[in-house]
Amino acid sequence: MGRNTRKRRSPLATKVIAGAAALAVGGGGLVWANFYASAHESGPSHNRTRSAGAQVATIQCPDVGQKLRKVPRGARAGVDRELAQLDKQITEAYARLASTRQAQSGDASYVQNAILGPLKSKRTAALDRIGTNIRRVGGNAPQGLGRFAECRGMGVDQPNDGNGDAGNGQDGQNGDGQGQNGGQGQDGGQNGGQGQDGGQNQGDNGNGAAGPFAEDFVDINDVQPGSRDLENGFAANGDGGSQGTFTAVCGVNENNLFNSDNLIVAPGVDNGAHHTHDYVGNQDNDAFSSDEDLANAETSCQNQGDKSTYYWPVLRLQDGTQEFDAGDLGGGAEGNVGKILKASEAKIKFVGNQRSDVVAMPKFLRIITGDAKAFTNGVANANSSFSCTGFEDRQVTDKYVLCPEGSQVVRTSNFQSCWDGQNIDSANHRDHVAFVQQDGSCPNGFQAIPQLQVRLVYDVPAPTVENGQVQNPYAVDGFPEQLHKPITDHNDFINVMDENLMNEVVDCINSGEDCQ
Repeated sequence: MGRNTRKRRSPLATKVIAGAAALAVGGGGLVWANFYASAHESGPSHNRTRSAGAQVATIQCPDVGQKLRKVPRGARAGVDRELAQLDKQITEAYARLASTRQAQSGDASYVQNAILGPLKSKRTAALDRIGTNIRRVGGNAPQGLGRFAECRGMGVDQPNDGNGDAGNGQDGQNGDGQGQNGGQGQDGGQNGGQGQDGGQNQGDNGNGAAGPFAEDFVDINDVQPGSRDLENGFAANGDGGSQGTFTAVCGVNENNLFNSDNLIVAPGVDNGAHHTHDYVGNQDNDAFSSDEDLANAETSCQNQGDKSTYYWPVLRLQDGTQEFDAGDLGGGAEGNVGKILKASEAKIKFVGNQRSDVVAMPKFLRIITGDAKAFTNGVANANSSFSCTGFEDRQVTDKYVLCPEGSQVVRTSNFQSCWDGQNIDSANHRDHVAFVQQDGSCPNGFQAIPQLQVRLVYDVPAPTVENGQVQNPYAVDGFPEQLHKPITDHNDFINVMDENLMNEVVDCINSGEDCQ
């Protein structure tokens, strides 16, 4: 399996991160054993306790990109580069965290002094540069950016948002407290450690014990029908409004277009995603693609008027396979290891609105649904779910599913379907679009657009989960510090349909027809 990108990728990491990543991949089980050397049991597994030092499983930093609401257009390129630099700094700090477990076990202040302190200094400089970029074009830099410099150690618990609420996914601006429950040692995190401790003897799936773990999986038979942790964008069409559909047939990445870029969030930045994406539709999507490049590219879609780019993190089976990116940043060097599983089916469909007709999407509209950092950010923007064929009335966002024999794994993402009528993007890549309200209508000032729904089906060998340990798990690619949590699944879209096709999509949906 190969990678098709515009330019040959060159290593961006320093010697420190390269060595740390190699250690995390090559000897993660050993350093993780040292990491949990101070763990002890006090009764049943759900009451397990650990020392404060042992709870530092990853690093949680304020997601500055989600907090920047007003960035002048002339400053966005520079700001995006600095935001990507902040991501790179966290990745490097996490690699150091993963490779120094023995030193941490002997020094309670090691994480703060050797990892979090230097990270704060680097983030302060990057935040200063963000302010400079904004002021340089005559904008007003947000006051107090420096308060977002400090990061903290975080445990393995599943997070809540800062309000203790699952969130409605509309703005993601719930303050600095997002995910503050992440390291408090609740039952989920205590059970989670059981799988990690077990990994000392059973191996770490090759990723430096960065997950997934036993508690990240659930038997689909144990999921209640009709239940779902979050309801973002999953309202069915009502009796009124626009009830038609348009299906885009774009394949399952037969052309092997992979890279670890993210054109929406980190344009012009190599390895801006720190994980590998599948791409269907547009065949010229990497960090350096301009709108003109996208418009002139080839497409994998049957309808050649659809040059939109649809992309999502790859799903991998952590079975020891050395993929094409096994030694690369974004791949194995950042804990994304194992065999890339292509979807057996990728159904891309646009549907209507419960309450009204839909209007055309503007060309080059960008939409991200879900949150690649939901484990450390909190779940306010999480919006993808897992299920099994034959059981799709059961959806979960915070677990990978174990499907019965003959059933396949399903990933579903339903996108925001309300547009502000003006912008193809926004500073935090979210404010220009919104989810419908509970009654199916769009918020004031927004208008309904066709809702993109992506359903991916995979043939996945069922992992074995026994005694708190998981063998040969599958997981979505992600930022290394996100520990391959299923809550971080996400999906991305840039509309590059020509005007005639977009008008056809709108007409089909508003007239109640089913088209493709």
